[in-house]
Amino acid sequence: MYKKSLTKEQALQKLKHYCAYQERCHSEVKEKLYQLGVWKKDHDEIIASLIEENYLNEERFAIAYAGGKFRVKQWGRVKIKYELKQKQVSDYSIKKAMKQIDEEEYLSVLNKLAKEKYAALKSEQYLVRKKKTMDYLLAKGFESDLVRKAVENE
Repeated sequence: MYKKSLTKEQALQKLKHYCAYQERCHSEVKEKLYQLGVWKKDHDEIIASLIEENYLNEERFAIAYAGGKFRVKQWGRVKIKYELKQKQVSDYSIKKAMKQIDEEEYLSVLNKLAKEKYAALKSEQYLVRKKKTMDYLLAKGFESDLVRKAVENE
């Protein structure tokens, strides 16, 4: 039993809802087109329509994604950049998104996380605490030089 493919108009309507619900990147929309069983020859035209009507905007997606991951999950720039690259977002949009993260807020989150993690490891030996705290912050995607400074302050 094969899936009945949608007409271009039906697919466009579905994708408008998909993009209106939350910001999407081009690769997510392409993936959705495959899931919907849309003919490959129609993909570019549908994506062009979504961009034209401002449903799809890579720069806007990158800024929303970076801001959300930083504020909600407290990810560092390294991890955010990596994830955006995985989503095939352009370097231009990634740079633009990184500029939106406030430097002061970024450092204060890093220091808060360092303090919390270090305090949580109080039963560990001094050097082990430092190493585990640094590993934790690096895994969250913070830059190693900033991590070192934050942990030295503990």
